[in-house]
Amino acid sequence: MDEIAVLIPCYNESQTIEKVVKDFKAVLPEAVIYVYDNNSSDNTAEIASNAGAVVRYEYQQGKGNVIRRMFRDIDAKCYIMTDGDDTYPADNAREMCDAVLTRNVDMVVGDRLSSTYFQENKRPFHNFGNSIVRWSINTLFKSDIKDIMTGYRAFSYQFVKSFPVLSQGFEIETEMSIHAVDKNMFLENVVIEYRDRPEGSESKLNTYSDGFKVIFTIIKLLRTYKPMFFFGMIALLFVALGVGFMIPIIIEFAQTGLVPKIPTLIVCCISILIGILSFFSGMILHTITWKNRQDFEMKLVEIADKFKKF
Repeated sequence: MDEIAVLIPCYNESQTIEKVVKDFKAVLPEAVIYVYDNNSSDNTAEIASNAGAVVRYEYQQGKGNVIRRMFRDIDAKCYIMTDGDDTYPADNAREMCDAVLTRNVDMVVGDRLSSTYFQENKRPFHNFGNSIVRWSINTLFKSDIKDIMTGYRAFSYQFVKSFPVLSQGFEIETEMSIHAVDKNMFLENVVIEYRDRPEGSESKLNTYSDGFKVIFTIIKLLRTYKPMFFFGMIALLFVALGVGFMIPIIIEFAQTGLVPKIPTLIVCCISILIGILSFFSGMILHTITWKNRQDFEMKLVEIADKFKKF
């Protein structure tokens, strides 16, 4: 088992990967630097290897797929995840590792948004999207994560080996954040200095398509982790619509003894029934989710026992 493993997923980062590897080797000389090449068409892998990194390959495209492979393959007491584009400084790596190794923090979030991100990042929709995602997750899940979509994080062995990676692309960071909050993991934020990509280096993140993927990921995870809230809101909507349109029919029936709008009455009844079904679906799924949390806690005990054997 490695003391510290630095994980760098890469796709066409030949311009910056050498500097990233050397910077982290200088700050964390005891760490093993792993570069996972994700079908690069340039010489990223060769440059990383020459710089002293352990180079491996993931042929299934997508950052989420790379991280899934990394988490399965590598055993370490502390993991540092960063990007190969030299936007995250290695200077904070020691502080982040110490939080994991000495204070048992499960996930340390490299917080760009509290420092230089909005000044350095020249893509206004990225800035707006990051703010919206941070606000929505912290509001819905009652958390205080300062930067939801940062790619600079430190993890404990317990987090890495208990995190079920489902996302295939850049929505992986959102999934990590929600998983950590829902499972009551020990989280900390560390403010980092963010710098934009150097000239000639292109972002692999598409503002619109990846932004929509992140939004849909939040909705899916809300449905999974908070089913009572998700289906309760649906139930409230359908019941409110049904009752709202039924009130005039009831008033007219009370005045005249007639129901002239029978199709509307039928639709109202169906809407209320959908609301009732949604409510009870949420209750059933909430019970299942609670049982899954209990099972997860037992899984953490198994992971802790395995960690002690290393």
